Amino acid sequence: MGCCLETEVPVLVYEYVPNGTLYDHIHNKESGRKRLAWDSLLRIAYDTASALAYLHTDTIMSTIHRDVKPTNILLDENLTAKIADFGASRLIPEDCDHVSTLVTGTLGYIDPEYFHTGQLRDKSDVYSFGVVLVELLTGNKPFSMEKAEEERKLATYFIKLKKENRLYEIVDHQVLVEATDEQLKAASGLACRCGDAWT
Repeated sequence: MGCCLETEVPVLVYEYVPNGTLYDHIHNKESGRKRLAWDSLLRIAYDTASALAYLHTDTIMSTIHRDVKPTNILLDENLTAKIADFGASRLIPEDCDHVSTLVTGTLGYIDPEYFHTGQLRDKSDVYSFGVVLVELLTGNKPFSMEKAEEERKLATYFIKLKKENRLYEIVDHQVLVEATDEQLKAASGLACRCGDAWT
């Protein structure tokens, strides 16, 4: 809604978001919240993608968030997604397609290309969004040391199962029940296109 720059640390002012973060709903075992219906998850994914597209293309200077993840996606009373926490964001000048910068972000969501080169592009946020989409589909966290080695990194394991036509092994049971085959194919395909660096 606005910001206050008159304090030592600038403050962003958001509208009240009674439904917490997307993380609360995906990993409901920890938050006690009921898992959202597939239609709601699709709308949240759409809202998030729309917000990122706005940041990347509809502002005077392209803004790269650099930390797209479920804890930074807030949900209002209608479950409309709002992207939050712009502390790591960077502006990309109009005549550039990237900036070189110190790598910032959260393990499991960082674009491998950005991680290895330090070249930040809007694709970095797109990659992170793809990981969030996989999280929505599976209900799993992007990285887990408790899992078997090949399953630890959700993004690469998801891609492997998709190539082997074994997504039913990882997609959340409720999503399998509620989503049509066409929706599941489209959502998993989009997640994979977002993360072309996964392969």
